[in-house]
Amino acid sequence: MGINYDELHDPNAEYTMRELSGETMELTRSRGETRDVSITDVQTTMIDGNFPWTLVRVYTDAGVTGTGEAYWGAGVPELIERMRPFLIGENPLDIDRLYEHLVQKMSGEGSIAGVTVTAISGIEIALHDVAGKILDVPAYQLLGGKYRDAVRVYCDCHTEDEADPKACADEAERVIEELGYSALKFDLDVPGGRETDRANRHLTDSQIDHKAEIVRTVTERVGDRADVAFDCHWSFSVGSAKRLARAVEDCDIWWLEDPVPPENIDVQREVSRVTTTPIAAGENVYRKHGQRRLIEEQAIDIVAPDLPKVGGMRETRKIADLADSFYIPVAMHNVASPVATMAGAHVGAAIPNVLAVEYHSYELDWWEDLVEEPVIEDGMIELNERAGLGITLDLDTVAEHMVTGETLFDPA
Repeated sequence: MGINYDELHDPNAEYTMRELSGETMELTRSRGETRDVSITDVQTTMIDGNFPWTLVRVYTDAGVTGTGEAYWGAGVPELIERMRPFLIGENPLDIDRLYEHLVQKMSGEGSIAGVTVTAISGIEIALHDVAGKILDVPAYQLLGGKYRDAVRVYCDCHTEDEADPKACADEAERVIEELGYSALKFDLDVPGGRETDRANRHLTDSQIDHKAEIVRTVTERVGDRADVAFDCHWSFSVGSAKRLARAVEDCDIWWLEDPVPPENIDVQREVSRVTTTPIAAGENVYRKHGQRRLIEEQAIDIVAPDLPKVGGMRETRKIADLADSFYIPVAMHNVASPVATMAGAHVGAAIPNVLAVEYHSYELDWWEDLVEEPVIEDGMIELNERAGLGITLDLDTVAEHMVTGETLFDPA
């Protein structure tokens, strides 16, 4: 990338309260032959999918390699390269300590939220993969074991005319009958030709009627064959969100997702409390600290963290545990490749309160080719009991679909 991050000045180096390296923590005791392992390198490769996926690889001196994935976004590979020196020589089995080590080391560079957390998430997922391989257990075992053998998937659906209620209903039926899904999601923040001002977040009565018509047409067509959620992408004002949620109360919908912007939790709580329509949110807040008020103030009915964005697998587990203490279920937002999708399935298997993991790439015919093992079958992800995440990258497919100018990372 042109910058040698091994030689970059680290202004926090002398502050041991922000330094949780194995050396500083004086972790010198032998763990036994197979567990005395050190990280030797961290590399990334970005794939040009329907989102620009950043894959992450952690290499060790034991010849064991782990693969993870960070949520898409500019600057993520550079941030991972920045953190690489903090990981070299560390034992990859110390997942929690290394996660906190990176959070502390990057505290002045934005590890509260945003792409810095996203970059850490990709590393954390790769650590679960490599740790599982070293210990010869599936990743879910590192999270406490499993509640289920397979995790449900909900399919994010699209049509050429997403504002046409009939077209959405036709696609819902096709996805159920031909692709085998029993859980779907459609967008509601779609232009319907009745917009007057895109900036003020206000929905007119006509717009409310149009969006309610999409919901009603799809849910009536689907009936009891599938659960259907609808995504608003944090687009509407509080008044419009309330009116929309009330307008679809008589429809059998799974949830209404992100009807208001994510910054103001007081507004989010207000919308949730005035309607019987289930409200979901969470993809745009980071770490368990960002999710805490959403859950503790019961500002949502369903929490929807994005695992390779929110902090990784253990952080998602911690969010799920907090949500479970308020009897709130988890539906994982996910726009990832098979790597982070499978990571989501491992977390889903290990927590009691999961509803489903999202799949956002059913129109991308090479998505499944990125790994050698099957991922989604009949709307479910079955844990295959292989070590780590249980998947093997097909490097030929990765190389074929890399972002222009990208370099393929080293083989495992």
